[in-house]
Amino acid sequence: MNRGTRAKLKEITEKLSEILEQDTDEQIMVFTDDKVLMELCGQMNLLLLDRQKMKADFRKQEIASKKMLSNISHDIKTPLTVILGYLEIMRLRDCEDVTLQKVEAKAKQVMELIDQFFTLAKLEAGDKKIEMVKINISELCRETVLGYYDILIQKDNAVDIIIPEQQIFAQGDMESINRILNNLLSNAIRYGSDGKYIGLFVREDLDFVYIDVVDKGKGIEKQFAASVFERLYTMEDSRNRSIQGNGLGLTIARNLARQMGGDLLLQSQPGVRTVFTVKLRRYPII
Repeated sequence: MNRGTRAKLKEITEKLSEILEQDTDEQIMVFTDDKVLMELCGQMNLLLLDRQKMKADFRKQEIASKKMLSNISHDIKTPLTVILGYLEIMRLRDCEDVTLQKVEAKAKQVMELIDQFFTLAKLEAGDKKIEMVKINISELCRETVLGYYDILIQKDNAVDIIIPEQQIFAQGDMESINRILNNLLSNAIRYGSDGKYIGLFVREDLDFVYIDVVDKGKGIEKQFAASVFERLYTMEDSRNRSIQGNGLGLTIARNLARQMGGDLLLQSQPGVRTVFTVKLRRYPII
């Protein structure tokens, strides 16, 4: 192989690598009198054209799937909303009907499950809008915990809230962080009730802000720790079999945290201490 052919092969290889790495719809253009090299470029371009067609087909299918998902969500939730409305009217007429109360509670659970399912589907499809802004984590945590104050008092829980006096800011989506915190606090109250303790701690380092939600309930055995973030894995499998969950809350929470450039972590010593930690990117100090 002569030097000119080697140079042209190198040029073809580099161009092909560039097209694949940058995911463009370009083709390989090489000017040469070598018929073999011209044939090679022609075959590569045919493959690139097939690749473009596959990408276009995938995009069409993706758009169709998102539209179908939206339609299904609407078609399911609309009649369920009507049913909940009728149930509420009936309950108001006969507020002591225990059976009616149970039916309404189950209908609300189904509605919540549908909401969570479609939220997760949007997240996994990359169709969930995440708006990254500067968020006062100190203030947000105080407000969120305050919303659970009455429940914590009623359950006679010891409560530790440690939020530094200085304002701590993170980069994130307000709705997403709210959802994560509410999920973790409600789980701690639900599954950690045996320990009669709830803690929320805010801390930071040079790059990240951390929110620890702590309980001292039954905890999570080591063999279950990696599974609790899997979709449809229910916490009663690992913490409390008498309480029913739907297995989507933690999956959504970790997915949201990761889409914001952070993470959701777990440390548990059964019967002693269980800590879920929300890790968020610290807002840069200018």
